[in-house]
Amino acid sequence: MSAVTNPATVAECLRVGAGFSQGDRNWIVDQFAPLDARLAAFHADATELEVSVKDRDARGQKVTLECWIAGRQKIVTTSAEEDLRAALNDARDDLRRRLNDAKTRQEPRHNKHVREIGQPGGQAAPADQERADAETA
Repeated sequence: MSAVTNPATVAECLRVGAGFSQGDRNWIVDQFAPLDARLAAFHADATELEVSVKDRDARGQKVTLECWIAGRQKIVTTSAEEDLRAALNDARDDLRRRLNDAKTRQEPRHNKHVREIGQPGGQAAPADQERADAETA
């Protein structure tokens, strides 16, 4: 796997939408800092985040966090927590879980092709060779 030359960060990719002002942006970036480790696997110019809130500071407010990563489906997380900080953290944690789930779904659990070809040099791993011998016996 090749390293990303320009890794995505919340500070670089976040837009504030309805219900937030540009003055809120730095505070939100601090709240979302734990996402940086997960976003680092993606290119910054192919990643976008947008956070918005409906009915801010009112009963029934709703925080929405949207994430667009090139080549993947859009991920939308929401929170109806009454406290704005708790709602932001809830949406952030849900996005982190969903990004982890998406990554897990893309990675093969068992790569039979690699197992059969084996290590560089073309020989199967000893455990795989023993298993093949047992299956043919």
